[in-house]
Amino acid sequence: MAKPLKVDELWLTRIAGLLDDMEFGSLHIVVHEGQIVQMERTERKRFENSNGNANGRYIGESGTRRADSQSAGR
Repeated sequence: MAKPLKVDELWLTRIAGLLDDMEFGSLHIVVHEGQIVQMERTERKRFENSNGNANGRYIGESGTRRADSQSAGR
């Protein structure tokens, strides 16, 4: 039988921190024996083409943030 998932305040804070300011992306949470052991954040940037311009325009607050992956372990 599977062990119940244990999520304490520390993990809730870590999850909220990784989701903060994410506009497009995903958060992958890995659970092993009822405990969170790893989280992977993948952030996507979306662009729209305007007037056939290959550079496009960033959709979001600013174009200074970059797509990245972050991991948090215990």
